[in-house]
Amino acid sequence: MQVLLVEDEPAFSEALSYLLRRDGFDVEVATTGQDAIHMFHRIAPDVILLDVMLPGMSGLDVCTTIRRTSDVPIIMVTARDSETDKVSGLEMGADDYVTKPYSHAELLARIRAVIRRATPAPADPTPRVITEGPVCIDTDRHTVTVNGSPVPMALKEFELLETLVRNAGRVMTRGQLYDRIWGTDRAWDNKTLDVHIKRLRAKIEPDDAHPRHLITIRGLGYRFDP
Repeated sequence: MQVLLVEDEPAFSEALSYLLRRDGFDVEVATTGQDAIHMFHRIAPDVILLDVMLPGMSGLDVCTTIRRTSDVPIIMVTARDSETDKVSGLEMGADDYVTKPYSHAELLARIRAVIRRATPAPADPTPRVITEGPVCIDTDRHTVTVNGSPVPMALKEFELLETLVRNAGRVMTRGQLYDRIWGTDRAWDNKTLDVHIKRLRAKIEPDDAHPRHLITIRGLGYRFDP
């Protein structure tokens, strides 16, 4: 598995690179945002560990740029731990967020978790396509179209939309959605689901300020209406 580590502090990147290589990962290091984008296109990593605070182009800007063309798992790594920073990382398309200091075992578990979730299931001879209203989801190809136009989706966005569309017309509680999408990994606070719903609305709704498909059921959760 190929890891792209984006970190401008040599002491930190050298130590982390050593530990990751010891655990069987191939590691490439970028020290600036621009280098990270060039290296991303060159090596096609399986996961990106992305520091928020970088010289010049910030980690959030790097995440936004990569998300325009790829759903590669991205874990934000930073010393900043405020709710605003976490929400910003989510809104830019990050799949996970860890704050310094953290244990190597924790980071390793998170890397393996996002890679596992991004790994496609064994191929089924019949493509699994779900169509409800304007949304068409091909789970084999991991693609989404809205009114026939392709819409890029980060991993968590795809999983959340698939769950809601598969249960079209049914109210999915917040607890059910957390359990199905995040499982036992409760790394995020209660804003996580709301941020992902907001991002999905911006991608599938004709007017995300007045949603017609992703409906909030106050006190319970959300429902997808075709």
